[in-house]
Amino acid sequence: MPLPLCTLSSQAHHCLRALKSVKKDCLPPLCIARWASTSSVPRITTHYTIHSRNKDKRWEGVNMERFAEEADVVIVGAGPAGLSAAIRLKQLANEYGKEVRVCLVEKAAQIGAHTLSGACLEPRALEELLPDWKERGAPLQTPVTEDKFGILTKNSRIPVPILPGLPMTNHGNYIVRLGHFVNWLGEQAEALGVEVYPGYAAAEVLFHEDGSVKGIATNDVGIQKDGAPKTNFERGLELHAKVTFFAEGCHGHLAKQLYNRYNLREKCQPQSYGIGLKELWLIDEKKWKPGRVEHTVGWPLDRHTYGGSFLYHLNEGEPLVALGFVVGLDYQNPYLSPFKEFQRWKHHPSVEPTFEGGKRIAYGARALNEGGFQSIPKLTFPGGVLIGCSPGFMNVPKIKGTHTAMKSGMLASEAVFNQLTNENLQSKTIGLDVPEYEENLKKSWVWKELYSVRNIRPSCHGVLGVYGGMIYTGIFYWILRGMEPWTLKHPGPDSDQLKPAKDCTPIEYPKPDGKISFDLLSSVALSGTNHEHDQPPHLTLKDDSVPVNKNLAIYDGPEQRFCPAGVYEYVPLETGEGLRLQINAQNCVHCKTCDIKDPSQNINWVVPEGGGGPAYNGM
Repeated sequence: MPLPLCTLSSQAHHCLRALKSVKKDCLPPLCIARWASTSSVPRITTHYTIHSRNKDKRWEGVNMERFAEEADVVIVGAGPAGLSAAIRLKQLANEYGKEVRVCLVEKAAQIGAHTLSGACLEPRALEELLPDWKERGAPLQTPVTEDKFGILTKNSRIPVPILPGLPMTNHGNYIVRLGHFVNWLGEQAEALGVEVYPGYAAAEVLFHEDGSVKGIATNDVGIQKDGAPKTNFERGLELHAKVTFFAEGCHGHLAKQLYNRYNLREKCQPQSYGIGLKELWLIDEKKWKPGRVEHTVGWPLDRHTYGGSFLYHLNEGEPLVALGFVVGLDYQNPYLSPFKEFQRWKHHPSVEPTFEGGKRIAYGARALNEGGFQSIPKLTFPGGVLIGCSPGFMNVPKIKGTHTAMKSGMLASEAVFNQLTNENLQSKTIGLDVPEYEENLKKSWVWKELYSVRNIRPSCHGVLGVYGGMIYTGIFYWILRGMEPWTLKHPGPDSDQLKPAKDCTPIEYPKPDGKISFDLLSSVALSGTNHEHDQPPHLTLKDDSVPVNKNLAIYDGPEQRFCPAGVYEYVPLETGEGLRLQINAQNCVHCKTCDIKDPSQNINWVVPEGGGGPAYNGM
């Protein structure tokens, strides 16, 4: 049981310092976890979320007490939504002369280190939050000067005009490195008095006896990969709050639990996702067009596989471009590799010349929400709210979600602040329920924007595929602006869309040339990814026998292709008969694709020790 909150402030901060000292000693070399076969099914999963410590004699006598700290609001995740929410809360507190304690935890070692997006930023929400952002030095240095869109065939490009009013129009937007923007937002939050704790992963949701959310607990540190405690084992810290904001980003692991506990997805369609892969390149200055935005659809994907590319020319004092490829995770062929499709795209005759003589300097990947309006869950529950990309506010045809994520956090803070400062408030639960947030969101420009484009993504599931979606956009969106009296549906969860391998044709991908296209492991090395090796793999399996007996047997092991970091491999058993799944968890870039696309829904992504993962520099 935690000690009384009123006596623990100094002890809790001591706990934070102790945890930091533990982390400094956990910087091992990159290596691959291999598990010996101890039974008919080789053991893969050792994490306590699957194998309870209560039944493990190695944990007998270990002190499991956690210190606790209390705040008014706890925010999980320092992305655009979480930081905007924190800033708005402190703005309101200062404006009305109120004391509001806001604590924000972030699993990355530094704010922005896990952030990855295209990114072409629509500044609408930023202008509302911080109207003087230019004077504050926000890293928005590249206004869009040119928009280009095309359909690729194998050997040619068909230009498509971007008419005014279409979602792809980027006039007034900025090409940014979102990690740098998020880091800047963190500085603004700390200047206002927000307590920001990078390197602390929220591992568990805590609940009051009445069922309302009490707060979160950060992850334990000092656990061996076989699940036993190390000599430097430290329990995580409990952070209690009147309201907890969950801003984990796409497919948050705590949000998944909340969906089930409070039945938040009862009245919405299943979320649909894409996997976005990105690289940064330094190119020949003669080919550099600062402010240019380019998008393509078509080759190398077939018309029934949703996806496309982006190529953004940044203006940051050197000929830098951001490029990437998005593949909808509702694809059907288990042999498809999003990473290899990306590498193949770079060799298109209209694309490759941009990179000739250039140098790739960074790589990363992240899942993104594509369900849109139809897939937004209930956003409030006793003691908590969902904001940002966790519930999914991405405008898919715009390929933008930062502005809507920021606005959702701001609206949540305004509703929560009114509750916190309402002297006549009588709450039915200990954790405050704030339905006003969702009500206000439905009255905002966010709701109107997402409603207007609600049918564009699902229109791609017709006979014409992606091209049918383009025709639909041209007719119904451009003319009717989304006012058609119907709402199309998504086909179902992405994990249900794969066909058995026997019904599909394997895809032959060309070998990378090491100049324009690259292999997977050299790409992961550019992401800066690292985890403490001697910890239980955070990619857990509910049943260790499923990968071989189902995924490999039916779908030919799709996890070894849909993972953009080489985490999953099927390797020969030590007996020489058959294969086993090997999980190279230290390679994980925290994209969540495996948790989403696994056809068995057997993979459950949980947080590793805080500070682990990619080390993106402005991705």
